[in-house]
Amino acid sequence: MTPAATVTADRARDARLARRLLFPALAAITVIVGVPLAWMLWESLHLHDLRMPWLGRPFIGLENYREAIHDPRFVVAVMHTLFFVAVSVTLELAGGLALALTMHRVPYVVSGFSRTLLRVLILLPWAIPTAASALIWRFLFDGQAGVVNEILVGLHVIAGPRVWLVDPTLAWIPIIAADVWKTTPFVALLLLAGLQSIDQSLYDAARIDGAGPWREFTEITLPLLTPAIVVTLAFRALDAFRVFDLIYVLTGGGPGTATESVSLYTFSALLQKLRFGYASALSMIVFAGTLGLGVIYIRLSNRHLLTRG
Repeated sequence: MTPAATVTADRARDARLARRLLFPALAAITVIVGVPLAWMLWESLHLHDLRMPWLGRPFIGLENYREAIHDPRFVVAVMHTLFFVAVSVTLELAGGLALALTMHRVPYVVSGFSRTLLRVLILLPWAIPTAASALIWRFLFDGQAGVVNEILVGLHVIAGPRVWLVDPTLAWIPIIAADVWKTTPFVALLLLAGLQSIDQSLYDAARIDGAGPWREFTEITLPLLTPAIVVTLAFRALDAFRVFDLIYVLTGGGPGTATESVSLYTFSALLQKLRFGYASALSMIVFAGTLGLGVIYIRLSNRHLLTRG
């Protein structure tokens, strides 16, 4: 057998081994994810309304999807969700980058506090369950006994107490603040991993050439941190697009539907209106949206790798 044939045979054997090793994981994913997804798709094609059980479960095709597209409440919920994703992820990326640079560059912030302790303290908000952190922020922004009102009135920022959670515009402030406070440490953790992969000798060479901190950041840190930033944006955008528990605990989607997200509207259609078919169609639309964001992330990642290569 020639050397080329030997290499080809080895590659074929490795490919077969890889397929065998991947099969259990793929089978588990098919059962855990594929079966419920297929059932939800099947439900979305039927009229299944527990308020009218005498109708049965007739097949109606894409009628639930047509209703969702022309549903003003659903369209507004989508706009609310996109607004939440854009604002919260942007703030989390900026704050996470600042925290990551702090954890990476500063060995001691206060005498006696090591870098490890600093990282633990920064990551504490991320360890708190979302429902618990939402309750904390709901108390902070309470219209009568809230700490935020006391501070802002004391600093003469506002003339009197505000009823934050019942104002259609102001209600977004505690929602976004709570999400940024909780999730920024997670963003910082991902970006810190990217910072630690950058060769320190690049900074040493830049300092020898007379580069200042800003030039080091723009010409070394930021370009080499781009893959980590793309991954972070993808993770946070996918997660923020499905926001439910934070808004549910803080405002319940109110006042009215002023802060209602897509997931919250789906919850309302499923468990409050008992429209299983329509709620399944809404869930499939949310799934398609997150899948689209994932495909965009993969394309951006591949394009970046090809550019670097």
